[in-house]
Amino acid sequence: MNGLPIVPYYENMRQSSPSSFSIASLATIPKSAAPLRRQVLLELRQSIISGRLNPGNRLVERELIAMMGVSRTVIREALRQLESEGLVAIIPNKGPVVRKLTLEEAQDLYAIRSVLEGLAARLFTEHADHAQVEELDRALQGVADAYEMGDPERILETKNAFYDVLFAGARSQTLSSMIAMLHGRIRRWRAIGLSHPQRTKQRQQESMRNLRVMMKAVRARDARAAEQAIRDDVQRAAAEVNRLLAKDHPASSGAPATPQ
Repeated sequence: MNGLPIVPYYENMRQSSPSSFSIASLATIPKSAAPLRRQVLLELRQSIISGRLNPGNRLVERELIAMMGVSRTVIREALRQLESEGLVAIIPNKGPVVRKLTLEEAQDLYAIRSVLEGLAARLFTEHADHAQVEELDRALQGVADAYEMGDPERILETKNAFYDVLFAGARSQTLSSMIAMLHGRIRRWRAIGLSHPQRTKQRQQESMRNLRVMMKAVRARDARAAEQAIRDDVQRAAAEVNRLLAKDHPASSGAPATPQ
């Protein structure tokens, strides 16, 4: 998460006005070798994911240009990309806003994530070489260490690193592209699952058990078991997010959900 806090994000969503954000929310983009469009895209995306920009916030072009010090063309290109990722919505007579997600959409995203990540585990088991298997094992140890530290930001960072190794070893560019787009939309839900004050301690223990079962299956070259272990973990993560959001929105599961 590039050093952006996760826990304060959850609290900010309860306290901030849905239609405005601080002039200090976004950084001026420094000149560097990286393309400006990519720098702006990363800054806006991370600001949405971390909660510095909240659901319903308007993204006014002239304000973004002034804050970030880039052209209108660069801002518009970044906003179009974020719209395609499901993080921004274009509202008639209002313009771009940080998109609100529903609980039903979260359920859909987790169902798709279960299938795609399960397939990645299967393909990794079938195609990864010994070096990649060892790299995955080291990445899993990084996740375990992060859980021990109890730092939600670090947990999300190490889990992303673990999945990066898994997807690379699956050796399917098409699958990797599909998962990358899915993760762009689901990051906010994953963050709330890690930072919610009522998250259960058992969930992280359960997740580590599932990932270790998957790792054992990978070493045994049991592709079916590896796939099932990941699918079980994602399904349990979905159940935890649903439980937490139901507490926040008991009246209707279809109401706009506090996104992650």
